[in-house]
Formats: sequence, structure tokens, C-alpha cells
Amino acid sequence: MIKQWLQQNLKGDAVLWGIVLAFSLLSVAVVYSATGTLAYRNRDGNTEYFLFKHSSLIMVGLAFMWAAHKINYRFYSRLSLLALFISAPLLIVTYFYGSNINDASRWITIPVINQTFQPSDLAKLALISYLASMLSKKQQILHDVKRTLIPIFTWTVVICALIALTNTSTAVLLFLTCLLLMFIGRVPMKYLMAVIVAGILFGGVALAVGQRMSTAISRVEDFMDPNKTAYQLEQSYIAIATGGIVGKGPGNSDQRDILPHPYSDFIYSIILEEYGLLGGGAVLFLYLALLYRGLVTVSKSNGAFGGLLSAGLSFSLVMQGMINMGVAVGLGPITGLPLPLLSMGGTSLIFTGISLGIILSVSRSDDEFERAAAGAPVPKVPTNTNSPVNA
Repeated sequence: MIKQWLQQNLKGDAVLWGIVLAFSLLSVAVVYSATGTLAYRNRDGNTEYFLFKHSSLIMVGLAFMWAAHKINYRFYSRLSLLALFISAPLLIVTYFYGSNINDASRWITIPVINQTFQPSDLAKLALISYLASMLSKKQQILHDVKRTLIPIFTWTVVICALIALTNTSTAVLLFLTCLLLMFIGRVPMKYLMAVIVAGILFGGVALAVGQRMSTAISRVEDFMDPNKTAYQLEQSYIAIATGGIVGKGPGNSDQRDILPHPYSDFIYSIILEEYGLLGGGAVLFLYLALLYRGLVTVSKSNGAFGGLLSAGLSFSLVMQGMINMGVAVGLGPITGLPLPLLSMGGTSLIFTGISLGIILSVSRSDDEFERAAAGAPVPKVPTNTNSPVNA
């Protein structure tokens, strides 16, 4: 009975569903352990408050994931441009009037529910969907600068520059994802170089007039200085070293009371402390498995849009995860990027769920196409030989 219900309601890549479930369960356990100091300071020691809040947000994210996977992924192509027109003004409003947390105005507080919302999450999803749509539709005229390249390059540079006003790391990550998507979409290399130059120029201006210039410079200088280690990294190194191979056990972290943001930016350090190298390796394996299943969806896609969309969203999530884990072990300068699917968050969990739901929607559509082709004596729809995915 349960198996039949799951088959009817949870369609698409079953392995991907399992990966998300594993992330969700681990996230609840680690966030509950890592919020002790935050609960003591803000909730008079009521750790259950953050347990229930985070668990409810995960459930909401899973609900959005389920809803997104039920919608035909082609619908997101029609929504992408509208979402960009909504995102750009929201990013500007956030810069001038957003809630200032940690010297950055990245959030808008939603009235009534009193929940913060990052417009950059919406902008990231919208831009990746828009690029996938444009690159799939304009494959035959990619050399047409006016009709194809200018819209793609303009939206990429503008959105990334607006995000860079308040969030350097997210802007850089999104820009790299867009470049990768353009490369997969067969944009000529000379035009890619042009957009890189434009991105560096306008991104630099946005960084200079924005809120994070001094912070970005100081973090890079700290990372490059072999004789100086940031306080966060010192505490992260202690957590990793004391965790050893098998860790101290769930809920037994000592650094959670000292390490800044152990429930978000440095949650991977707490995982390594409590679950050891084995637990940290398992998390790394889950991200690689997520990327692999996303690329499997790309390889099976019967259309360029679905393949590019799945590739862009998969790379975006996994690259963010790799950057966060790399920062925790000292392989890169400190950023404000949370660990996707694991860190405590608000609307970021919802947009992560939507992204995964879209990947599952592509997978579901491909599975239905294959079943229909196998059960009917009709020839398979011919593959577009110019598709960047099927080439």
C-alpha cells in the first residue's frame, strides 16, 4: 500500500528522493545540536524552539519540492523572464531598505509571518531558468549578437552585479554557474570571454559601491596570509581535529558554543566534530551523488531546455556545497554561503526545494516519455542533433 502510494505521488528519480531525505534527517539532527548557544541567548535555553522551527521549514521545503516536481518543467521557461523582472527591483529595494544583519542588507522581512526572505534566492533560480530557456530556443542563432547574446549577457551581468551589492560570494557563484551553462550551451568562446570581462568590470563597480568591499578584501587577505588565521577558522580547525575518525557522537560538540554560526556557515565543522571523518565523507558522497543523479537526468533529457535546466541547478547546488565545505577546512576564504540542504535557514530551504523539484520534474517527464515510447508502437521523437545536451 505504502509502496503504491509512493510510486503514484513521488515520481522522477527515486535515488534523488532518497538523497534529499537523507540530507533532511541529518540536517534536523545537526541543527538541533548546533543551536544550543543561540537558544540560550535568544530563547532562554529553549532548544526545542529551533528544532521545531527548522523541522517545519524542512517540511515546507519538501512540500514545495513535491509541488514543483508535479508541474511540467517546460512551464518554468515561461515564468523565468517574469521572475527576472520581479527579482531585479527586489534586489534594489533590498540594498536600500533591507534588514541589516551582519553588516549586509540581504533580507526583506515578510510582514505578518515575520520571516526573512532573500531576493537573491529568487534571482538565482530565475536567471538559471532564463538562460536554459534562451540557450535551448536559440541554438540555431547563437552567433546573432542582437537577438540572442545581448539579452543573455545583459541579464547575467545585471543580476549578478545587483547581488554583488550585498552578497559577493553568491554573486560570484551565480556568475560561474551562468558561464558553465553558456559553455554547455555552446556559446562561442570569444563571446564567453566578453561576458567575463563585462562581469568583472560591472561586478567590481557593484562591489565598490556596495556594502561588502572591505569585508571581501579582508577575507581574501586573511586567507592569503600564512601567518594569520581568522577566528572562525581557528575554531573550525579545533572542531575538525577533535572529531577524529568517528567523531564525538551526535549532540556532543564542544565547539558549537564557541564557533560563530555553527548552524549555518560552519555547520560542516560541527558534522566533522560529531560524526568524524566518516560522517564528513558521507556528506561529501551525498553531494557527489546528487550531482551524479542530476547529470543522469541531463543525459536522459529529451530536450535541450530540460537538460540545461537540470545541469544549471545541479551544478549550482553542489558547487555551493563544495565551497562551504572547502571554507570549513581552510581551502578558501570565508564566505557567507550556507551548506545547501543542511544549514538552518528560512526561504533558502524553500528555493532549494523548488530547485530540486524542478530537477525531479525533468526526470519525471523523461521517465513518462520512455514508458509511453515503450508501450506504444510509435517511433521515438527524433533528437535534435544540434542540442547541446545530446551532442
